[in-house]
Amino acid sequence: MSKPGRPGASRGKKKGPTKGSGGQGRKSLEGKGPTPKAEDRAWHVAGKRKAAQERYAAAGGKGRPGGRPSGSNSGRSGKGKASDDTETVTGRNSVLEALRARIPAVALYVAQRVEMDDRVKEMLSIATHREIPVLEVTRPELDRMAGFDGVHQGVALKVPPYEYAHPQDLLEDIIETGETPLLVALDGVTDPRNLGAIIRSTAAFGGQGVIVPQRRSAGVTSAAWKTSAGAAARVPVALAPNLTTTLKEFKKQGLFVLGLDGDGDVSLPALELADRPVVVVVGSEGKGLSRLVTETCDQVVSIPISASTESLNAGIAASVALYQIAALRAERN
Repeated sequence: MSKPGRPGASRGKKKGPTKGSGGQGRKSLEGKGPTPKAEDRAWHVAGKRKAAQERYAAAGGKGRPGGRPSGSNSGRSGKGKASDDTETVTGRNSVLEALRARIPAVALYVAQRVEMDDRVKEMLSIATHREIPVLEVTRPELDRMAGFDGVHQGVALKVPPYEYAHPQDLLEDIIETGETPLLVALDGVTDPRNLGAIIRSTAAFGGQGVIVPQRRSAGVTSAAWKTSAGAAARVPVALAPNLTTTLKEFKKQGLFVLGLDGDGDVSLPALELADRPVVVVVGSEGKGLSRLVTETCDQVVSIPISASTESLNAGIAASVALYQIAALRAERN
């Protein structure tokens, strides 16, 4: 009597010597050949990127749109993404303002099946009129171009590096217009979003320009462009080799230097220099104004805030000060 087997177990049977297949199964072992490269697969992201590059090249463009840039990191944005010698402006307002201002553009990227509102239609019209290549890309590709925390709203614009003005040229241009100078200078502000907010406030309250030092300062990157909501296309930003030296030169030319600091000796509502030619200096939220800049200021102005709030960030402080100066000028005129 045979013993019952264990459930799930199979009882093997011995086999004798078998003949070889004679090569009959060799073809099935060979498979379908080597796997195609990612860029040669039309459905793959790399394949779509390659197709976009080919359309871009056919349109007469240069570089590698949609692909990994061949240059080194710019070192400005700090977003961990590679960058060539161009900047990526994202967001519908920012892209449209850049196009309206006739900023030289390399290419306009539009997401597949993008919602066509009036802004997108105007972007496409301007790009077509100026013969700027328009490339349709996937939303994941736009996500990569916009960076870790970028919001592109389905559009992006590649533009050359920002061209900074010289502080003296900026001041001379203002004087030639006959306007009373109102400038903003940044001292140790390293967040490009704060810079973008300050550029936007400067435009909103009648300022004519922003000055950033060459070292230890935010630059006009894609993040600043985005936060400025397009104001970076209208308000010039000047690059000062040495901020303290530039402020001293401005003082010689009749400008008053006002520093913003929580421990200032003048309260903003009591400011008497609002209708004079002024440059407002904004320090970093953590350290405030540097010692040399503080010594250069004609007045250090404080903004009255609730005792429960330690300080305002640079962008908000600049906005409050510029609003008050604009209001005082309107009142005295």
